[in-house]
Amino acid sequence: MTNITIRPITDAAGCTAVEQLQIDAWQMDDNLEVVPGHMLLTFYKNGGVLLGAYAGERLVGFVTGFVGLMGNGRFKHASHMMGLHPDFQGQGIGTRLKLAQRQVVQQQGLDLITWTYDPLETANARLNIRKLGAVCRTYIPNLYGEIVGINAGLPSDRFQVEWHINSAHVANRLTGQDKGGTAVPNHLILNVMGENGRPPDTTKSPSEASHFVQVPHNFQAVKTRDLPLALAWRLHTRQLFTDLFAQNYTVTNFVFQDNKVYYFVQV
Repeated sequence: MTNITIRPITDAAGCTAVEQLQIDAWQMDDNLEVVPGHMLLTFYKNGGVLLGAYAGERLVGFVTGFVGLMGNGRFKHASHMMGLHPDFQGQGIGTRLKLAQRQVVQQQGLDLITWTYDPLETANARLNIRKLGAVCRTYIPNLYGEIVGINAGLPSDRFQVEWHINSAHVANRLTGQDKGGTAVPNHLILNVMGENGRPPDTTKSPSEASHFVQVPHNFQAVKTRDLPLALAWRLHTRQLFTDLFAQNYTVTNFVFQDNKVYYFVQV
């Protein structure tokens, strides 16, 4: 793997490079949805985080966020965006960026980082839930409205995850003491996928302290092949997770078994 260094982005030139990287990472046709460099620089200069991943002097990844205020008056770090150039994905750079972000936020005296991601994007689920130890109990339908690039064509539903960076749960995931391995008994799966790859017409009612929710293994491939099927999965999982969170279930893991993938939820 290419030697990668992680360091703060502190000037206008660096922020301009982040603008271009956003276009590359999300395959945007234009820059209308790009977070502008002047805003990124303002994040950094006012208590936010702006970190870049560099291959030599080339910017190939970044993460950025800012201090946020919760409804109870508690401060947190709101992680707004992380992106990697397509040529550098799948090399563990995202993990390194998140760990560097965690270190900066800890030094600021904060213990919670939140962000959003598409719950049907399993690479993100693997990083956020399984590897980093973030948890989720909030589902937001169509958060950003209609968006472009690789996210085009479907409602922009998102999980809002909570990363309790000083918790034992997170520490155990990061140190490997909790490898996140969980067997998937059939009777605990709420929504067994049909043979044609469709979501089931009906789902089981949750009755145990923990359950599993099946999602497509490669959602981008489903979108490319059959957009109506992708929409069916979007609406199916929207309803299922909304109902589960209303019943006080929390997503705490993401599990692989027999070439299938599942979210693990528990009360």
